[in-house]
Amino acid sequence: MFWTILIFLHVVAMAFFLGGQIMLAFTVVPVMRAEPAQPERIRAIAQRFGAGSLIALGVLLLTGMMMASHFQLWDYGPFQVKMTLVIATIVAVLLHTVRGQSHALMGITFLLTLATVYAGVNLTH
Repeated sequence: MFWTILIFLHVVAMAFFLGGQIMLAFTVVPVMRAEPAQPERIRAIAQRFGAGSLIALGVLLLTGMMMASHFQLWDYGPFQVKMTLVIATIVAVLLHTVRGQSHALMGITFLLTLATVYAGVNLTH
């Protein structure tokens, strides 16, 4: 039961992180940009999502490390690919927090997140 809950927490944190990016990029930002007097609202939404994302990343790292140890994945090639993508995603997130308005960093972070999730799904079979 413990590992089922741990995997559940990992998946929920991933869903928040990726789903939040999709929600912001494809719905919130375009709607908010239609009203030019609202840039501070976009910033406030992004900052709140950023705080939640940092929590989600923490959960993902903790649960991921526990699962990697339990399932003995540290030396497994596909897992190492996923970890490389995780590190690249974290670097992109940190850069994005410093350079908040960069559309390129937003896109890179999103693509890295998608690749990381794909690599994670690939580990399940």
